[in-house]
Amino acid sequence: MVYMITYDLNQKGQQYENVIAAIKEASSGVWCSFWKSSYLIKSNLPTADEVFNRIKPYLDANDTLFVTEITDNYQGWLSDAQWTFVENSLF
Repeated sequence: MVYMITYDLNQKGQQYENVIAAIKEASSGVWCSFWKSSYLIKSNLPTADEVFNRIKPYLDANDTLFVTEITDNYQGWLSDAQWTFVENSLF
């Protein structure tokens, strides 16, 4: 599965390192962060709920987190190198 994860940590002293580590640990070792506070990951976890639950312990009540499964129906404006990574590594 490929998931898009995006988050905002809205309070000083946030656990950015732990959130990022949890995102990477939820992946199967394949991930990218071409945007601030957003990741694409390839994961063996079968649902967005399971990915969310890996990250949730590091969030505060005023933070936001969105996890969605990405299909092969996508479009965007990326560099050629970024598109190559997305197409060859994630799908």
